[in-house]
Amino acid sequence: MSRKAIIDIGSNSIKFFVGELAPDRSITTVADTSEVTRLSEGLDRTGGISPQVMERNVNAVAAFQARAVELGADQTAAVGTMALRCAKNSGEFVRRVREACGVEVRVIPGEEEARLSYLAAHSGLALQGGELVVFDTGGGSTEFIFGRGAEVVKRFSVNLGAVRITENYLKSDPVTPDEVEAALAQIDREFARAGVGGRPAQLVGIGGTVTSMSAVKHKMARYDPDVIQGSTLTRADIQAQIGGYSAKTIEERRTIPGLHPGRADVILAGACILDVITRRLNADSLTVSYRGLRHGLAYDLFQA
Repeated sequence: MSRKAIIDIGSNSIKFFVGELAPDRSITTVADTSEVTRLSEGLDRTGGISPQVMERNVNAVAAFQARAVELGADQTAAVGTMALRCAKNSGEFVRRVREACGVEVRVIPGEEEARLSYLAAHSGLALQGGELVVFDTGGGSTEFIFGRGAEVVKRFSVNLGAVRITENYLKSDPVTPDEVEAALAQIDREFARAGVGGRPAQLVGIGGTVTSMSAVKHKMARYDPDVIQGSTLTRADIQAQIGGYSAKTIEERRTIPGLHPGRADVILAGACILDVITRRLNADSLTVSYRGLRHGLAYDLFQA
């Protein structure tokens, strides 16, 4: 059976997926994991990827490629998103990955990232009729896709993510109420400027922030994607988690059941982003999709 590997190099983490095409043309998961590598660390301040961050991320990609070979993948597709779109030395990163493991990283535009995210959500959830909005919030950007059924009506990317908001607004440990208010106000300004608004029939969230917050809601000692997929986060859930994270130091957040320790410093910013999205889209709740860009890209590859 044909096996394909996906390496999704995001601003906060690298996600790795290996899939196999089943006889009924569905995709069977062979491996699906991630590593928090923080590619965008300091990027907003310096405009480039530092040597230490570069080394850490190149090594992670090479390790995932070695795993892909071990699992018998006949093709690896590696894509980079916001951090690599913005970094002045992203070409050096692409070159170093190629030299380290032979993988060619393709830096995709925000609109393509949005399309793949919508494809992943639409193919993996039982959705209602009417207008659907899918958003994918990461470390460096947030993608929005407005659609009806399988049809994408509009899509756009906003250069705002959890790492940037954390570095620029949530600097104290623990944070102050004024910092949280400033972060929420800035997120709202940027989303308003980008045209985020409406009242869709359903709102679906993708990415590490929403899956982490669902895991925290379910107090998961052991991560279970089957519980996460299709779960719900209400606006009350989001606001309760904002209050909980705000009251704790980063070190204290690391002990929260369901929260990956590597996300402890950025989860509050992510929760603030979700709060603004639900308010601007007049949604009392959102549906969580464990499936993301990597699954959409795998679907594309197997259809080719």
